[in-house]
Amino acid sequence: MPKKTILIVDDTEWNRDLLVQLLEEDYTILQAVDGGDGVRMTEEHKPDLILMDLGMPVMDGWEATRKIKANDALKDIPIIAVTSHAMVGDEIDARKAGCDDYLPKPIDDEVLIQKIKRFIG
Repeated sequence: MPKKTILIVDDTEWNRDLLVQLLEEDYTILQAVDGGDGVRMTEEHKPDLILMDLGMPVMDGWEATRKIKANDALKDIPIIAVTSHAMVGDEIDARKAGCDDYLPKPIDDEVLIQKIKRFIG
């Protein structure tokens, strides 16, 4: 059975590398370095799930999430905000933008795995 695909959208290479190391054994991993790249890769590859950083240059994760969720062909792809935006109200704002779940950085590996499994097994 083919592996499910996760797109990691984060402008910090170190953050992407950590997530890749954690997930690459069980999932096919794609990477994008900003929100615009993330939208393009989502359109091109239609991943099973997206891990979206919110604070990025070029196009932030808030806008990228809104663009993905506005596209009928992509709107059902679950997006988990994985972000250092951990102030009061940031989770509510992330969900308003279209994120299906929220995980503040630094991430708890076990919580992340549980959230991913809840969406895509």
